[in-house]
Amino acid sequence: MFPQEIVKFIKEHHVLTLAVAGNSDLWCSHAFYEFLEDELLFIITSEEKTRHIQLVKASDSRTVAGAIALETEKIGLIRGLQFKAQIVKGNDSLLDRYRLKYLSRFPYAILKGGDLWLLKITEAKFTDNRLGFGKKLNWSL
Repeated sequence: MFPQEIVKFIKEHHVLTLAVAGNSDLWCSHAFYEFLEDELLFIITSEEKTRHIQLVKASDSRTVAGAIALETEKIGLIRGLQFKAQIVKGNDSLLDRYRLKYLSRFPYAILKGGDLWLLKITEAKFTDNRLGFGKKLNWSL
């Protein structure tokens, strides 16, 4: 079971940082996301021509890393999620369902376009200093 503290944190935010490595290169990008708790899945959009998607396509593993952070200078309030995921491009059979969920949260995204990408979480570490300095919750499949 995915810890509810992590789910609550994810739902409080809407931008993740995605880190991708492949083909002897690495890159980070930021993306708006919709989170599907029942599937432990982030939905993002990105265009094929972007550096991070080109690196995903060059990677055999399709494994990416990511993070969501609360920006604060108060040490006692620091919270953040680090995760590992498998990334796949949304295919036609799933596209409508996931696109509707994404567009319901970010309706202006229809103007931008781009492909849907699905990030299935395989591992997560959540830091929450409100529970004690450096308190971490770890989860994996």
